[in-house]
Amino acid sequence: MNEKILIVDDEKEIADLVELYLKNEGYRVYKFYNGLDALECTRTEDLSLAILDVMLPDLDGFTLCQKIREDHLYPILMLTAKVEDMDKITGLTLGADDYITKPFNPLELVARVKAQLRRSERYNAQGQKNLPKETESYEFRGLSISRNSHKCTLNGAELSLTPIEFNILWYLCVNKGKVVSSEELFEAVWGEKYLDSNNTVMAHIARLREKMKEPPRRPRFIKTIWGVGYTIE
Repeated sequence: MNEKILIVDDEKEIADLVELYLKNEGYRVYKFYNGLDALECTRTEDLSLAILDVMLPDLDGFTLCQKIREDHLYPILMLTAKVEDMDKITGLTLGADDYITKPFNPLELVARVKAQLRRSERYNAQGQKNLPKETESYEFRGLSISRNSHKCTLNGAELSLTPIEFNILWYLCVNKGKVVSSEELFEAVWGEKYLDSNNTVMAHIARLREKMKEPPRRPRFIKTIWGVGYTIE
């Protein structure tokens, strides 16, 4: 097993415990108690997944997540002592893939790590398997997206999208003019059964709009049809 996992938590007992469980599963672990040292590690090591505590003494977990997403696409799992939905949505919006609330069962954390690594490997191996492939690219109103190059530009400027963000935008473009429900979008992009309480789609749509510099109240591209889903017109 060659997966390298980053752990960042200023609570030494928690970081050490997570490290122990992950090493028992055969993972290589890079452990830090502050955000700045962890950020330097992300620049020198070829990591497979990051586990970030939200509350850190120097660089908070949300900022660290955002900085990692500027250069890397591997899964990020947030640890938070807070239970408010907005904290969870904030992490997802900034590029996190999952979150777990303290206190947690270490075995559940290991299961989440394995699930995220499997999902990441599936994307790398199968690419766009679940997505429609009627055409190779779409261009309209300054937006250009290509499945072959896996690149997207808006008014000539390239958008830095994660694989999930790209797949969401691609699916909406394929279904341009149609309203796609959150359930359909989630099952097409993530390849898993949608749960009614799942805020993941909403968080990633918000992040996409932010990267596209869309006005929150009157977006030009991705529009919300309340109670139904999302559409690109």
